[in-house]
Amino acid sequence: MSVSTAKHAAYRLRVLFVAAVLAGLFGMLVFRLVQLQVGASQYGADFLKRQGDLRAVRSAEIPAYRGLITDRRGSPLAVSTPVVTLWANPQQLIGSGKEAELARLLNLSVDGFTAKLNRYRNKQFMYLARHQTPSVARIVLSSGIPGIYGKREYRRFYPAGEVVSQLVGTTNIDGAGASGIEMKFDDSLHGVPGKKRFIKDLHGEAIRDIGVVSEAADGESLQLSIDLRLQHVQHRELLRAMKETGAAAASAVTVDAHTGEILAMTNLPSFNPNRRGQLNLAAMRNRVVTDVYEPGSTVKPLTLVAALESGEFDIDTIIDTSPGRIKVGDKVLPDPRNYGAITVSRVIEKSSQVGVTKMAQAVGHENIIDVFQRFGLGSETG
Repeated sequence: MSVSTAKHAAYRLRVLFVAAVLAGLFGMLVFRLVQLQVGASQYGADFLKRQGDLRAVRSAEIPAYRGLITDRRGSPLAVSTPVVTLWANPQQLIGSGKEAELARLLNLSVDGFTAKLNRYRNKQFMYLARHQTPSVARIVLSSGIPGIYGKREYRRFYPAGEVVSQLVGTTNIDGAGASGIEMKFDDSLHGVPGKKRFIKDLHGEAIRDIGVVSEAADGESLQLSIDLRLQHVQHRELLRAMKETGAAAASAVTVDAHTGEILAMTNLPSFNPNRRGQLNLAAMRNRVVTDVYEPGSTVKPLTLVAALESGEFDIDTIIDTSPGRIKVGDKVLPDPRNYGAITVSRVIEKSSQVGVTKMAQAVGHENIIDVFQRFGLGSETG
């Protein structure tokens, strides 16, 4: 065999080998395509679709509307208003040359905003401004600045302001009940958020909604026994009395004597729940509910009931309150002055310690306790 013939044969073998390799690769590609379309492999079409979805499909929460809180006549005490929370992807924003412009749109210090942005430079999420009005958010979102996004939320608003603030309470920045009625009935008020799915691009921006997975279920509304008209009057009068006496704090409750319903409940000093940055923790306390007081003279009418029921006294029975004081155990209970011999009705009118004590001693503690219990003392209020 000549040298040229040998070279030609070797060349043909190399060509055939390359052709065989290419044919094998093409065959494997065809087999894989068929497998992906109709095969049942664990790495088939369904698997690859799921992997693609994991990289491009995201879920987002649909906020639920928090239920209303109203007074007995339906006047709103707490409502939820739509707002937009602005956030940024620092990795898209940094280097865009728009940082200073964004700071000005948000009424922020350029230096302070830039420093915060640099702290988040390796993150993909940073809050810009919480609970902005839709009109303000629209200006920022339409500015063309890259990496800026908005999330629809609700913010709580309290139309009556400080007049009923301790009773109604507040929510936190995320809309959960933080105090008062808002916290006590949070499970009923907050509702159940929904869920939707969307496709994002390489920058994390939503480019197309896929659909709603579950609709949001709005919270239940709550009607209180409070009458806002009485609440305003009570707040005004308590404030006036507090100023006249120089008291540091004051509380008042108006109760329907026939039903026991609370018609007004006021605590001073108070606070404006719509100004979150100025909340005073001491003023947020509902002293009527949380603080403990000696019942004092408020139980004297109940002692009178026990005395009248005993049959030993009527409103005209004379009680000698001289000399204006009485000793019980090691305690001396004084009257402001010596009222002398006065009727039972005058004992209550003068709030005489001596007169009421003598009635209680004559009736006996068991009868007194029985009356107290029948009036609800010592039992739960609701």
